[in-house]
Amino acid sequence: MSTNESDTFEIGEYTVHRLGFGAMRLCGEDIIGAPDDEEAAREVAREAVDLGVDFIDTADSYGPGTSERLLREAGVVDDALVATKGGLLRNHDGDWLPLGDPDYLRNAALASIDRLGVDSIDLYQLHRPDPDTEFEESVTALAELKDDGLIDNVGLSNVSVEQLETARDHVEIATVQNEYNLTNREHEDVLAACEDAGIGFIPYFPIGAGDLGEKAEVVDEIADAHDASRYQIALAWLLGRSDVTLPIPGTSSVEHLRENVAASGIDLSESELARLSE
Repeated sequence: MSTNESDTFEIGEYTVHRLGFGAMRLCGEDIIGAPDDEEAAREVAREAVDLGVDFIDTADSYGPGTSERLLREAGVVDDALVATKGGLLRNHDGDWLPLGDPDYLRNAALASIDRLGVDSIDLYQLHRPDPDTEFEESVTALAELKDDGLIDNVGLSNVSVEQLETARDHVEIATVQNEYNLTNREHEDVLAACEDAGIGFIPYFPIGAGDLGEKAEVVDEIADAHDASRYQIALAWLLGRSDVTLPIPGTSSVEHLRENVAASGIDLSESELARLSE
């Protein structure tokens, strides 16, 4: 992995490479339960760290609890900044249900600390605002967890610019995680706000499940020029889009992981970045 200064980002006292690893896919089908081969999942996490990845993103709702447990068992928690999330429940149908009640969030953070086997969580993110709970109450709960030394840094996910500004009135926000990729730039304004404030922007769904739509032709042309895959070009574009972006491509395959990490070594030209950004 490249080690240029622009390829790293500071989250609190941590300095991480800007291409991380999303650990959602370490779970079973539909992100429910354990994978068929738990040791293979742990090996993917270990390989990520061996390749130089030092930023891993997970959540208590992945499994639920499975992804956090596997990361601890893989022995990677001490070798990377591990960001987890709270505030989403799963039901028997696999639905994602927001729950931002302060008491629940405090309990969820304690459970994550236990599963990860840590004294405090490096980065704890509100997974999604809960329409049935005042947003400021959820944020204040995370601020109190930080004051109590249970989390080191506070992050948000799936928020608007207005919600980000509201949260910053209560606690320092280290990162924002919203969906963002070549074909979905709905949160361009949130990325701009993060740039202005020096806040890390974690684009989830970074390659849009491979659906590039009208971008496919130009992506393939640029991929051919770099002897790369279209997925690598999509990741390289995210890295080149802003110095605050922290893509977290996820996979359950070591081979795919290596391909993703290699994308950090692709330097797109200004004209290529412009063509992809049109």
